[in-house]
Amino acid sequence: MDSQANGTQPARPTTENAPASSGEPDDRTEQPIRPETGVAEEGQAELTVDTELRGDPSVQVYINGAAQFVSFDEGRPGRDDAPQSTSALERAKPEPQPQAPPAVQQEAGRPATPLLAALQKLPPLPTADRKGTIQIQPTPEELQAMENLLQRVPASFTPADRELLLRAYLVASYAHREQRRHSGEPYVLHPIAVATILAELRLDVDTLAAGLLHDVVEDTQFDLAYLREYFGGDIANLVDGVTKLKRINELSNAQQGIADAKAESLRKMFLAMVDDVRVVIIKLADRLHNMRTLGSQKKHKQKRIARETLDIFAPLANRLGIWQIKWELEDLSFRYLEPNTYRELAKAMQQKREEREKWVARIKRELEELLAKAGIPAEVSGRPKHIYSIYRKMKRKDVDFDQIYDIHGFRIIVETEAQCYAALGVVHSNYRPIPGEFDDYIANPKDNMYRSLHTAVLSKRSGKPMEIQIRTREMHEIAEYGIAAHWQYKEQKKHDARFQEKIAWLRQLMEWRQEVTDAREFVDGMKTDVFNDRVYVFTPQGDVIDLPAGSTPIDFAYAIHTELGHRCRGANIRGRLVPLDYKLQNGDQVTIIAAKRGGPSRDWLNPNLEYVATQRARSKIRAWLRKQGREENIQRGRQMLEKEMKRLAINESFESMAKLFNYDKVDDFLAAIGYGDINSQHLAQKVLEKERRERERARWEELEREGGEKGAEGRRRSSATDGFRVQGVEGLLTHLGRCCNPVPGDAIVGYVTKGRGVTIHRTVCPNVANIVRRGQENRLIDVQWAADPEATFPVSIQVSAYDRSGLMRDVAALVADEHINMISVEAVTGQKDNLAVINATLEIRDAAQLTRILTKIDRLPNVVEARRKVS
Repeated sequence: MDSQANGTQPARPTTENAPASSGEPDDRTEQPIRPETGVAEEGQAELTVDTELRGDPSVQVYINGAAQFVSFDEGRPGRDDAPQSTSALERAKPEPQPQAPPAVQQEAGRPATPLLAALQKLPPLPTADRKGTIQIQPTPEELQAMENLLQRVPASFTPADRELLLRAYLVASYAHREQRRHSGEPYVLHPIAVATILAELRLDVDTLAAGLLHDVVEDTQFDLAYLREYFGGDIANLVDGVTKLKRINELSNAQQGIADAKAESLRKMFLAMVDDVRVVIIKLADRLHNMRTLGSQKKHKQKRIARETLDIFAPLANRLGIWQIKWELEDLSFRYLEPNTYRELAKAMQQKREEREKWVARIKRELEELLAKAGIPAEVSGRPKHIYSIYRKMKRKDVDFDQIYDIHGFRIIVETEAQCYAALGVVHSNYRPIPGEFDDYIANPKDNMYRSLHTAVLSKRSGKPMEIQIRTREMHEIAEYGIAAHWQYKEQKKHDARFQEKIAWLRQLMEWRQEVTDAREFVDGMKTDVFNDRVYVFTPQGDVIDLPAGSTPIDFAYAIHTELGHRCRGANIRGRLVPLDYKLQNGDQVTIIAAKRGGPSRDWLNPNLEYVATQRARSKIRAWLRKQGREENIQRGRQMLEKEMKRLAINESFESMAKLFNYDKVDDFLAAIGYGDINSQHLAQKVLEKERRERERARWEELEREGGEKGAEGRRRSSATDGFRVQGVEGLLTHLGRCCNPVPGDAIVGYVTKGRGVTIHRTVCPNVANIVRRGQENRLIDVQWAADPEATFPVSIQVSAYDRSGLMRDVAALVADEHINMISVEAVTGQKDNLAVINATLEIRDAAQLTRILTKIDRLPNVVEARRKVS
């Protein structure tokens, strides 16, 4: 599937009238069809001659679909081991019948090439409607791309494998012959490039053929039945899998929009991995080529595709262990998302290239000599780190490029596992190891099958840190190609038991897929479970449990057994009791403290409390809550909704809230909250989105009434100022209203003042209501928050609690733990009821952070209520 699209239209060959494609629009444009010639009439004998690519003088003759073999060499048997003379060819040839034209027409004046000759000798393939035979006239670019592909296929490919690829190209070229990419090049170059990437991963011939055909069913009149008949079931199933990833079903709720449609597409991709991982490998190759050619797209589309690639596809390639694709996707995404920073880093690396190359060559010689002296046969290579990985290290360490010394790493490849540890001993005895920088992924492999020894040491002369990886050749194959390595050089297509064990994590992650129906929830969970960094902890018996970073004892308990998760009440880590929201660390040995009976708490599903991190735990908790009494869940949901609406100052009725979430009955909506299907974040997001849409619609209607085209144009203008964007005006001074102190995530509106620019208010601010009552609503304009992760905003909160010793200290500690700055604070205690009221002003990044800190304060002992203060 190609992101380089500008208005797909299905190809319309002269021999067929095919229905329009059901796939989503892309960038293919139709070009004038090349003339077709010589379509064989039904009933005529068809004869073509096929000489083998490597010069075998035997000839394959097709007569009405039946193959016969003869030889030009009188003394040499043909393939059927029966000597025949050339007169056999004359005897086989039906005199009255004309020969079918070759599938490939050669342009006049173009010299013949082995590839053209091989294509011309292919057996005829019918068109999609079976009424004629396929004929193409390939461009020089197509032939060059196909020659490039054939040069990269594994040496183990047989002549039959190569012929299969040529037949797949023949169909792809014919099917896409009217289509062009945004760049103007023939569309068929895209599937050829995808197949070439798969060849570089050394995948099997079926996967390469599916790469050539991956857009045929989606965008042309060729169907799966055709592919199954002429290419076999395996290739047809792979193409079908890739096609399904792109065909997004119409969602039942139109309000879900593009974001949920994208989530649904990603959900399908993850599910496809369980059936055949090669489907997703083809999709990764498809995305990689689209990223390589992203320059022809518009700027806004470049950034959208690059962001999606960095967030989804690069981590997916990493999880599957396909390093080659992972690093290139990261660098290309970074190039479009941060073009200035990318250019600066690339320039800085180029300026010091000569100096670094001398240093790398010297260290490489040192390592080779040391290993040879120890009697360890090894291959040593120096490798520059990729630009995005350097950028991440700069951000992580908060340093400039000049302070990053280890931008080169070294790799030592040996023959056996024992030699890996021997080589490590040589390195550590000759270079000073950096404490805490050793990882043994041989004894503890990553679950994407990666195995290596990692260490960091200081060089002898300069004292520069350098990273060294040590692995066997087999480990190197897995490190470079990941799961794709399973299909390298495989003639049989059966999945062996060892491989099934290696991808067991995929199936474990899918255990809960039937329990999760919401696409966004599914994808969010997968992004957490699949893409996050991992922690490895131990059971009391010494078994290793692999969990996403940020997991808690509850996640651990559910990873062991569902019932243990339900009854989890605490945990013991190395003899120390820890709370349920404790973040597990690598090497922790975890003992779960469980009740004899009971179930999980609804609070475990509150994202602000961070009790659980894995989708498995969340789905099991929800499943348990669903089994409880409906009335109990309705009552609990009512309490939770009232509390959240008051906390977030949401002015909506229960009925309107239910309709916002597409529930006809309020009780069903409240029960969903009680079950945990809807949480506080869902509530806030939906309400804010509704308010934004209503303001947009009202403002648009007003502008149309007032100024027609002029007003509409003014609405489209925007200016960025201090973290928010003002729509409808340009260049005006803007400031935040002190009356309501809005923060990103709040629904906001701008008020055009006299002489002081635009004041930004929350839509629920009482002053906004006063403006409307005074009949000045025409001075209200739309504003939107602009992305600025570093910006903070003052927000007033009020905490009501029964006074006790240490109350202020506990509130301040929670605020500090969240890395929130407290600008001011004051406390007043009532004389009669001993009720303390704490008023504080905090510097908040966004509404999510505000919700999180209010939730944590609300859970402190003696606290009655913690809420945002509205003047």
